[in-house]
Amino acid sequence: MVLLGEQHDSAEHHRWQFQTLAGLHAHRPDLALGMEMFPRRVQPALDRWVAGDLTEEQLLAETDWRTVWGYDSALYMPLLHFARMNRIPVVALNIDRALTARVGREGWSQIPPDAREGVGDPAKADPAYTDSLAEIYAAHGREGKPGDVKDDPAFLRFQEAQLLWDRAMAEALADTHRRTGATVVGIVGAGHMERRYGIPHQLADIGIPDGMVLLPWSAGSPCFALEAGLADAVFGVAADAEERPSWRPRLGVSLAPLDQGLRVESVGGDSVAEAAGLERGDVILAAAGTRTNEVGKLIDIVNRQAPGTWLPLSVQRDGATREVVAKFPGS
Repeated sequence: MVLLGEQHDSAEHHRWQFQTLAGLHAHRPDLALGMEMFPRRVQPALDRWVAGDLTEEQLLAETDWRTVWGYDSALYMPLLHFARMNRIPVVALNIDRALTARVGREGWSQIPPDAREGVGDPAKADPAYTDSLAEIYAAHGREGKPGDVKDDPAFLRFQEAQLLWDRAMAEALADTHRRTGATVVGIVGAGHMERRYGIPHQLADIGIPDGMVLLPWSAGSPCFALEAGLADAVFGVAADAEERPSWRPRLGVSLAPLDQGLRVESVGGDSVAEAAGLERGDVILAAAGTRTNEVGKLIDIVNRQAPGTWLPLSVQRDGATREVVAKFPGS
């Protein structure tokens, strides 16, 4: 088991992953590639991609890329093409966001077995991982300091959702190795493996304690953060080019799909959503008169907004429906 971390939008991190994957393949050709970016339900599309039966456009459409992941697909295509050229199986590691969102609302114990996508009970978090998650939780607009939120039922559900995410990917990685006998390379966010808190902790609980954790470290990142135990090895990479980004409309929320709309899971600080008055727990029913019960549909609507435009949203809060206006800044 070799886990290659990343910052999802860093081109340099993805170049490092590609080079490392190619080096591993030269050393040990019997590989499988597990990717956080895909939920398990799209595995048939990945199999057809590796077999050469899909174009890039068809792969992205059949895996719901824009809805499920949303980061620039060009960052990931070199890995996927390398896998296809060398007939390396590509394995979907993730579960549907709807399940993690439900755990965040209700707790793991409230999810019936037939709705758990086959995932087992996660191992209890290391106390240091709980501390880290509490910092993340408090930094996303929740009330209270990190040390004060640990007994908050909402935080405990948030932690359960994170542990579920880690456990699901760990089980998929382990299952791939046991089925194929191959060395499994995992492409996942660095936060799921740093200090061996996330996926490595769950792998050890499954019976695979010695998976390798490799991380890229961008030039300019503070050296004091390179503490002992961060990873088995850290590789220096160039900093991403400081290019002036093209204007892109962003609402600034994380969402969970419901039958009637999209539930707001969190609202980013200084975001368009915050300025519009959206709050955690709101349900977005429609945008510009178009029903929004799919994340991808709302993303498409937002992406069509020009700088300086206003987008009316129908929002349900406390059983009542209200209209709010998301005002996008000028370019």
